[in-house]
Amino acid sequence: MSRMHWILVGMACVVLALAGSAVRARDEGTEKAGEGGWRDMFPVAKANLADAGKNPYFSLEPGNRLTFEDGKDTLTITVLDETKVVDGVKTRVVEERETKNGKLAEVSRNYFAIDKTTGDVYYFGEDVDTYEDGKVTGHGGGWLAGVNGARFGLIMPGEPKVGDKYYQEIAPKVAMDRAEVVSVTEEVKVPAGEFKNCLRTRESSALERGSEDKLYAAGVGLLKDEDFVLVKAENLKP
Repeated sequence: MSRMHWILVGMACVVLALAGSAVRARDEGTEKAGEGGWRDMFPVAKANLADAGKNPYFSLEPGNRLTFEDGKDTLTITVLDETKVVDGVKTRVVEERETKNGKLAEVSRNYFAIDKTTGDVYYFGEDVDTYEDGKVTGHGGGWLAGVNGARFGLIMPGEPKVGDKYYQEIAPKVAMDRAEVVSVTEEVKVPAGEFKNCLRTRESSALERGSEDKLYAAGVGLLKDEDFVLVKAENLKP
């Protein structure tokens, strides 16, 4: 066999090995880290995504409701018994209602799906209504995966690990929120109770400066978001 033939055979073996590695990475759900180490590609099989399920820190079980307060302002997060197909995936609708000084300020309908094999929860977008004096005045911040170049992001890993960095929203020029896992051993006291081994994430945006921390308890969910603190966790289903 000629030297050139051996060279060609060797090159073919390298190509096959690289292709095999790519397939294994895809099959194992390897996620790409973009600029700054933030993961921005999530090659999950859409067939594995469901509209209901439990992540330790993020429930998609209909009827779950979390109520927060910040002085006179309130934030209520409710997992609705509703679904919406976004980018070909049946997602769960989670409603957030925010009041300021006793008046409705914003209502958003958020769309999530959970990976049945890993517990990872993905964010497919939101529809937003902002209010003033009881009337809708805008829809700022709304986006949907599959529209205008937007893609779904990771809202909560099934097994958060310190140092993990990932995009939650990938909607160019509209919403590019991201989170970093800072701790999984926090002790937190809020009106709803005292919790140990809590998750702390630090959220920021590729479109804005600054950051804010959020705290979560396993089996409960969000405990603190900026100045909002959890005052009640309940399930509305009988």
